[in-house]
Amino acid sequence: MIHLPLINKTLKNLKLLTVVCSLLLTSKIYAQGGLQSKESLLGQRNVITTAAPFLLISPDSRSAAMGDLGAATSADANSIHWNASKLAFIEGDGGMAISAAPWLRTLVPDIWFYYMSGYKKIDDKSTVGLSLRYFTLGNIQFTDNQGTSTGDYEPKEYALDGAYARKLSDNLSLGVALRFVFSDLARGQVGSSGTEIKAGMAGAGDISMTYKNDVKFGERDFDYTIGGNISNIGNKITYTTEANRDFIPVNLRLGTFWNTQIDEYNEIGFGVDFNKLLVPTPQYKYDSLGEISERVINDDPLINGMLSSFSDAPGGFREELNEITISAGLEYWYAKQFALRAGYFYEADTKGSRKYMTFGAGLKYNVFQIDAAYLQPFARRHPLQNTIRFSLYFDLDAFKNQEN
Repeated sequence: MIHLPLINKTLKNLKLLTVVCSLLLTSKIYAQGGLQSKESLLGQRNVITTAAPFLLISPDSRSAAMGDLGAATSADANSIHWNASKLAFIEGDGGMAISAAPWLRTLVPDIWFYYMSGYKKIDDKSTVGLSLRYFTLGNIQFTDNQGTSTGDYEPKEYALDGAYARKLSDNLSLGVALRFVFSDLARGQVGSSGTEIKAGMAGAGDISMTYKNDVKFGERDFDYTIGGNISNIGNKITYTTEANRDFIPVNLRLGTFWNTQIDEYNEIGFGVDFNKLLVPTPQYKYDSLGEISERVINDDPLINGMLSSFSDAPGGFREELNEITISAGLEYWYAKQFALRAGYFYEADTKGSRKYMTFGAGLKYNVFQIDAAYLQPFARRHPLQNTIRFSLYFDLDAFKNQEN
């Protein structure tokens, strides 16, 4: 159980709970003390935070083992999260997957992330998919200013997705996904202004593209894929009144993956993804001494916020580049039955300083495939240290073949 004093029961503390418990977009989540001057801020942390950050958690073990790589990897049942358009190229008539991960296990024991997904081919060109992600923050005990318990609560968030992908040619596909987001963090509690806190809801969508082809280098043939996805394009979330709304994590993901068959039994692939949140960078007001006095609340509508995210960083172009995270990974298969994976994730120090290695393995047997992933940060005492994920895949085609 987490004992969380809800000082003054303010919404500000509620949002802090969201950032800390939901995703931990930063390894140095403990902000460096107090407000700083404009000059010091430009070289220090200026992390972009959003509502519902659980939407960015890597849901499956395969991609998680490759440093959160997924824009252009080969399609599977989890492609809805990474790039729905990949589903148009998926092998097989249908399949499903279930994933689970204990989250922040070094801090608390009862935070879990679950993900279920599946797909079905309509014809040779079209595929549909469904997924559900569920994030439970365990049991939290709320207290008033005097430390008196005001009751226990189990915060939770979930998102339900539907996706459609279609081939436009033998090499190109497009995909769309629609998403309903529900974020219930402290429903029924009362903020310092006397406003009752409610669950936040949002509708969002993804637009994605995949291009596949092959090329020959020397004596070796390579299959390569280029993928792109703009995800979580949706309305802002509010937990109290319409005057207090936050962006959800609209995200641009671009990547490529290259694969080659070494011989009859051995196959290896490698790739890289680039990600950027299409959310305004935090801005601040300054007093007469040049010290930061308060953070500016961004009231931009969705499209304006997305467009401004490419040029609004206080540190200019250099800071904009620092807002790009990089995922790099490789995958080795033996006889299409046993896989080994490794990856690396990089985020600039001023934007969260997440830097970690990932490792994993997979085993495919008959109608099932099981994958596992392990995350090891470079920083000591990192909240995500020793994160383990497990995924189970079920191949409907293989099952039908067995019945026949």
